[in-house]
Amino acid sequence: MSIVAEKFSFVVGIDTHAKTHTFAIVNTTTGEEIANETFPVTVPGGKRALSWIQRRSQGTKENILLTMEGTGSYGAKFRHQATEAGFQVTEAPFPHRRLGRLRGKSDAIDAARAARATMGIPLEKVRVPRAGEVQLALRVLTTARESMSRERTAAINSLTALLRAVELGFDARKALSVTQINAVAAWREREENFSVQISRREAVRLAGRIVTLTDQLKQNHSELQRLVKAEHPELLDVFGVGPVIAAIILTAWSHPGRVRSEAAFAALAGTCPVPASSGSTTRFRLNHGGDRQLNKALYTIALIRMHWDQATKDYVAKRTSQGRTKKEIIRSLKRYITRQLFRTLKTAVSQPALVPIRAASTA
Repeated sequence: MSIVAEKFSFVVGIDTHAKTHTFAIVNTTTGEEIANETFPVTVPGGKRALSWIQRRSQGTKENILLTMEGTGSYGAKFRHQATEAGFQVTEAPFPHRRLGRLRGKSDAIDAARAARATMGIPLEKVRVPRAGEVQLALRVLTTARESMSRERTAAINSLTALLRAVELGFDARKALSVTQINAVAAWREREENFSVQISRREAVRLAGRIVTLTDQLKQNHSELQRLVKAEHPELLDVFGVGPVIAAIILTAWSHPGRVRSEAAFAALAGTCPVPASSGSTTRFRLNHGGDRQLNKALYTIALIRMHWDQATKDYVAKRTSQGRTKKEIIRSLKRYITRQLFRTLKTAVSQPALVPIRAASTA
């Protein structure tokens, strides 16, 4: 099994931040750190960095591997810029905390550490970020939806508290309905006490904000549905999966080839069983690792099936009679759902995967 150091002459470790990126060029043959430099996070700064890498390494792009932290966040723009320029980019391995405590920490040290940690990785296990335009759009939409949902919930809570604390001629003993919120948003100013007038004005503002966010959430849902149908419509046929959950799954799945196996997908989702046995007791517990957004989506699917799917209801009743707890049953359901989703995505007709990194030098 070949490793990165056998395929590439130079590995460039990149420590990414909001304002600057720090680069460390390491010769894979000698292990020597050739150069270390920091560049601003701008398009001209990125061009200077790429030119500096080629000049200092004196190698071709096929012999240089860029390994960076945060390819989906702080390093996303530079990753796209480097890929467009013909460089190969990989996600750096997670830093070892113990090494950080023993050897110290700085941007230059972190960049060099990322390069050296990547050199020994087998080529088949190199994490190549390949998320396309659709995945980026889904990520933006799901992030925006989460933010809008939180803001809408906060506005509803604030409006409810205000209507219960100030007498505005409105019965708010129960949860507010859509009709009631629309009615509050349509209120006009009246001749009344100053404090009541201010409270009514704030209630109108909150109700109007709720109405606006509700419309934006509906538009967001429509856009998610359109993108999911264009990318993987078969996901919507899975019981309990709607456009929002499907978007979260596709964002984690990213592209064909990212997830190597069903077990790897379970590890990514945090649904692989974790041994928790002791003495004569043999059991497993819930996994608290992996992508928590994806794990939450699988949990939602499991709850939907427990309430609406007869086959799942029968399974829950059977496992309950065997002495299983609710948490253990949900863990098993999430693992089954993970397996079903992996097979659905694996067998789906999708765009061909990009050229694997191990074949890049012969392209």
